[in-house]
Amino acid sequence: MSNEIRVPALGESITEATIAQWYKKPGDAVSVDEPLCELETDKVTIEVPAHVAGVLSEIIAKEGETVEVGALLASIGEGQGATTPAAVEAAPAPAPEPVSEAAPVAAPVAPSTPSTPSTGTQDLSPAARRVVEEHGLAPEMIAGTGKDGRITKEDAVQAAQSGAATPSSAPAANAAVPLASQAVAVAGQEERVKMTRLRKTIASRLKESQNTAAQLTTFNEVDMSALMALRSEYKDLFEKKYGVRLGFMGFFVRACVTALREIPAVNAEISGDEIIYKKYVNMGVAVGTEKGLVVPVVRNVQDMGLAEIEQAIGNYGRKARDGQLAINDLQGGTFTISNGGVYGSLMSTPILNMPQSGILGMHKIQQRPMAVNGEVVVRPMMYLALSYDHRIVDGKEAVTFLVRVKECLETPERLLLDI
Repeated sequence: MSNEIRVPALGESITEATIAQWYKKPGDAVSVDEPLCELETDKVTIEVPAHVAGVLSEIIAKEGETVEVGALLASIGEGQGATTPAAVEAAPAPAPEPVSEAAPVAAPVAPSTPSTPSTGTQDLSPAARRVVEEHGLAPEMIAGTGKDGRITKEDAVQAAQSGAATPSSAPAANAAVPLASQAVAVAGQEERVKMTRLRKTIASRLKESQNTAAQLTTFNEVDMSALMALRSEYKDLFEKKYGVRLGFMGFFVRACVTALREIPAVNAEISGDEIIYKKYVNMGVAVGTEKGLVVPVVRNVQDMGLAEIEQAIGNYGRKARDGQLAINDLQGGTFTISNGGVYGSLMSTPILNMPQSGILGMHKIQQRPMAVNGEVVVRPMMYLALSYDHRIVDGKEAVTFLVRVKECLETPERLLLDI
């Protein structure tokens, strides 16, 4: 008797996906709800779990293949499989020769198999496992900070950066690698890598946005002195009461809500020969991940306070880094904020996230000399950039919107008084 594993429903308007990787191979034991493979769609990656326990008897669709919703991926049969603790312990002994060739594939099996109660050898999340595999880390040497001592992706990344979790044999084994890699590099300085589905979609939609909308960007700058002082004074009390850090993004979201109420065209979209004005604000917050840019949406932010906004953004940030975003998390945005300042960007012209008509670009806070009341003083300044669809939004409206955002940030009490 076998149970079929098929491509699940992927969300509205998404009909196909690409198989990014298989976590199991034929003959491996699987348990209920254990991830079998990872599917990459136009927007997010999705793990396909086993709905029954048994043995993965056959893989139908290979890595890199494009599959449609409902397509057969694999089948699970009855049995205990080959990945029992006894089998895992015995596996390395009879076949020492192919270790150098099979190491990239075989090494990940040990950390993901709970053969010992050690913290380092417990099951890893797909995101953490990927970092461990890519950097050749030894999980038993990584201190887990997750629930019940589990190793999180951040733990693995930190271990990779410090080099503390590299197996002791790695230095000797890698000693000859630079010479070999240099020899290859001399022959050719290029590497061809197939674009992921997400990257292809990002490229396609950004170009479509440029070709469709009449995009224009207007700039302003904001003195962050008052906001930074307010945050510095209340951040500890805020975190103690709400259990979340008081960042700048919540203030920017609230400032944009105030401006969008006054200039509704920036929160509108074109549909055929009609303009749809939204009486709600679903705020898209751009988040950079190792696979590309994603924009999770915080819904109805006009009804939320600073703490609720910061909590929602924090949750989405963690889900994005761990590859846990769902399709619905990325749909329905009416306006977007992109913060290039976290990477050091001083100024940029963000591209619209269609069909939205506005996107605000935040940038790096930099100390600059400013003329204030006839005197030159040094202030923490940030450039703001509003890209907008000139088909809907007039220049006057765009400039007014940005001025309102500036006023709210330079005098934060306006946000409290909702003026």
